[in-house]
Amino acid sequence: MKVILDCDPGHDDAIAIILAASKVSPLDIVGITTVSGNVEVEKNTLNALKVCDIIGLDDVPVVQGAARPMVREPEIAEHIHGETGLDGPNLPKTPKRTAISQHAVDYIIEQLHHSAEPITLVPTGPLTNIALALVKDPSIRTKIKEIVLMGGGTFGNWTPAAEFNIYVDAEAAKVVFESGLPIRMFGLDVTHQALATKETVEQLKEIANPVSEFVAELLVFFMQAYKDYFAFSGGPIHDACTIAHLIDPSIFEFEDVHVAIETKGEHSYGMTVVDRLAVTGHQPNAYFATGLDQGKFWSLFKKALESYSE
Repeated sequence: MKVILDCDPGHDDAIAIILAASKVSPLDIVGITTVSGNVEVEKNTLNALKVCDIIGLDDVPVVQGAARPMVREPEIAEHIHGETGLDGPNLPKTPKRTAISQHAVDYIIEQLHHSAEPITLVPTGPLTNIALALVKDPSIRTKIKEIVLMGGGTFGNWTPAAEFNIYVDAEAAKVVFESGLPIRMFGLDVTHQALATKETVEQLKEIANPVSEFVAELLVFFMQAYKDYFAFSGGPIHDACTIAHLIDPSIFEFEDVHVAIETKGEHSYGMTVVDRLAVTGHQPNAYFATGLDQGKFWSLFKKALESYSE
């Protein structure tokens, strides 16, 4: 399956890239595009390049995208991901290579048109690049197999109503959810079930390869941030859920629902209004993840990191 990973690394974005590039993954990564989100887009791009260096993903283009949301001012999450966006591990200041000069929106459009088969888009940050591509060239709709995204939920983590990725650019999310394209949505309802704990970190340390050690360092920082700000007992690796599903679709349970994006509310801007009881009468426009098989999820997670020892 051909995929474009659109991300804002970010600890959990980094882990998603690592899973996607592992030997247990059947995914063909066409490119990694970056967007303003967890930190500024320039930092997210550097982080994507550094993650590629660590895992030896040297032949996949990294392409920088939107520096700000479509309408609103940028919003970042330094208190969760640190000043660099990947605080915790001791990373080199400069990656081995640079991003290609093309803008991510143009890269996405170009790759979709040039591919002999439809491409799955996997956005794990704000949806700005995806929305801009759909607005700039609506004909790409026929080239997109599915949009598998992390964002939203029936509750929020940035405001009481809104999850961060959707809140940062709700106008972009509205474009995507109203596009008529197949959407598979991994919101907080399910990603909070993918909770990495101290036991998880200890198991990763036992694998003892550079990639597993890097992920363990990411999780130590991320878990502490979630403990400090949300009183969580672990760190939810939100973005990895998208890749885990693409590798093994049997891990997650879904409901076929209608999701509307709130862009006008004073207290509810960025809310994903998930109609699980079909009270609106609107036709479903998203497969909404509701649960995961813990055994299968963590087994896949461990096998993916072990594969970097081979």
